[in-house]
Amino acid sequence: MPHSFGYRARTRHMFKRGFKEHGAIKLSTYLINYHVGDIVDIKANAAQQKGMPHKYYHGRTGIVYNVTPSAVGVIVYKVVGNRYIEKRVNLRVEHIRHSKCRQEFLDRVKRNAAAEKVESSGARVSLKRIAALPRESRTVSTTDNAPQTIAPVRYETFI
Repeated sequence: MPHSFGYRARTRHMFKRGFKEHGAIKLSTYLINYHVGDIVDIKANAAQQKGMPHKYYHGRTGIVYNVTPSAVGVIVYKVVGNRYIEKRVNLRVEHIRHSKCRQEFLDRVKRNAAAEKVESSGARVSLKRIAALPRESRTVSTTDNAPQTIAPVRYETFI
């Protein structure tokens, strides 16, 4: 049972840096432009304690509503009881990144626009997404492919 209830309590694994990602923050992190309306993912970076989000917001996705030189304001919806509350969180740019949640949708919009150009020439094109079908059945032939019996090899120690 924990005895401390601080701001970063029980975040030992949550805020740790990834494998081979320790040390100083890459400068490219500071060169990314954020605009109002961008969808961003919140992921706290333990190398920068300033402007770090509360552990609740780690891993959440929100929308940028304010941009300052070194930080951004993000709107995140939090479930409280039986309702959603709009929370406005100010975070430094080290703790956010552009979300890829809309990338598949944007790719599909481009694909559909290209398909509509083909359809205007007279060919019928289906724009529906189709689920991946099961793989075809196969038959394995034993001619020139004799079955092999596999047995475990005994473990031996040579010192």
